[in-house]
Amino acid sequence: MPAGFAYSNFSGGSVSTSQVASVRVGQHDGYDRFVIEFAGGIPSYTVVRQASAIFTRSPKGDQVTLDGSAGVVITVQSITNWTGYTTPTSFKSAYPFMREALLIQNFEGVQQWGIGTAGKPALRVFTMSAPNRLVVDVAVV
Repeated sequence: MPAGFAYSNFSGGSVSTSQVASVRVGQHDGYDRFVIEFAGGIPSYTVVRQASAIFTRSPKGDQVTLDGSAGVVITVQSITNWTGYTTPTSFKSAYPFMREALLIQNFEGVQQWGIGTAGKPALRVFTMSAPNRLVVDVAVV
């Protein structure tokens, strides 16, 4: 497993309200990256691994299957102006680890992203500032 990666879930953030400014993905040597940029501070978040690439959309309750054999769910809470979110909501890639990312919930201040991975995901999760970002690096070992 690459240095700094773990087979575990993560949580953090401390701002009571924030706004999602943009979301992007990228490929790096040994891992793929998913980034949520905020206009404001880092809100409460969880990053949870799962054994399949099947995700439940909320609040509808229907299921969607993403490319990949496992997955990650990223949840950010207390998002202001959630109805004004206009950046991309879907990413398909030919990356080696992250196969697809999809906005699976954007309702009443809660935003969830599902990431389909090529296998059991090892994660490295951290935040950055100027601008404020939540960074989720995904590797499959």
